Amino acid sequence: MPGTDAREAARVAVEAVGTLPFLAELPARGPGADMIGRTLGLLVELYARVEPSGWRFGDRPGRDTKRARAWLGEDLDAIEEFTQGYQGPLKIQAVGPWTLAAGVELRSGEAALRDPGACRDLTASLAEGLRLHIADVRRRVPGAQVVLQLDEPSLIAVLRGQVRTASGYQTLRAVDRGVAEGALRLLAETTGAPVVVHSCAPDVPFALLRRAGVAGISFDFDLLTERDWDAFGEAAEAGTALFAGVVPGTDTGLSDPAGSVSGVRALWRRLGLAPGDLASAVAITPSCGLAGADPAYARTALVHCARAARSLVDNPE
Repeated sequence: MPGTDAREAARVAVEAVGTLPFLAELPARGPGADMIGRTLGLLVELYARVEPSGWRFGDRPGRDTKRARAWLGEDLDAIEEFTQGYQGPLKIQAVGPWTLAAGVELRSGEAALRDPGACRDLTASLAEGLRLHIADVRRRVPGAQVVLQLDEPSLIAVLRGQVRTASGYQTLRAVDRGVAEGALRLLAETTGAPVVVHSCAPDVPFALLRRAGVAGISFDFDLLTERDWDAFGEAAEAGTALFAGVVPGTDTGLSDPAGSVSGVRALWRRLGLAPGDLASAVAITPSCGLAGADPAYARTALVHCARAARSLVDNPE
């Protein structure tokens, strides 16, 4: 979300969405509030600090870790305030293990992704940190059914060996798909909440994510190509929740809500899926984060998503 006001972001995240409020991230506050830094603050017995080149693992918690944890505490206080008496799903999010491994450096300056042992340690630490985080959210919002979103914008690059070395002249070796799947499965099985994986890159690996046991897959609908259609349909038929990003994440004119989901409805019809299942299988979301948007547009976009989803319920055909 845009801005730096945790209370305002929490208010919008609850009031504008209604059926799926969420714990907002406010990266404009600076390092530690960015998606990587925020997640690093959740790790157990692993610590990182900001270097000129980005986030790098260190020996002990420093001011950057403390800042990340303080901002998360502020955000949790705010969402707790605006969800008094609430019962229902509540979404939280963190960076997934592969984007984290690609985005944080070891002491050598290379991405943690280069070291399989570091990737395993990172995944285990993340799993435990998220388990504790989810328990804290449930304590603060007793009626919440926590849904965990793992943001994995770098997953495709990791699988294809497209993550560059520190020099920029080479790329790191592709991670075996079975290893990538196993790390995601660990998080799906041990964090104690349904897991949704978000990827705003082309060629979302629907089949891999389903095998990993995730409850839902979030993606930019406009990036789907014909070769993705079968995987989309198979996921829908298997009961995987599909979070279709159809509303632009930056300021733009919005069509009527029904028009925003016309592509989703058309694809559903083309695949021969049961019209009555559409509204329960597909959630409507922004295409990616809203941090780069004007605050007024961010609220409008969330309200628009809710109205577009309602149009699927009222007119699945």
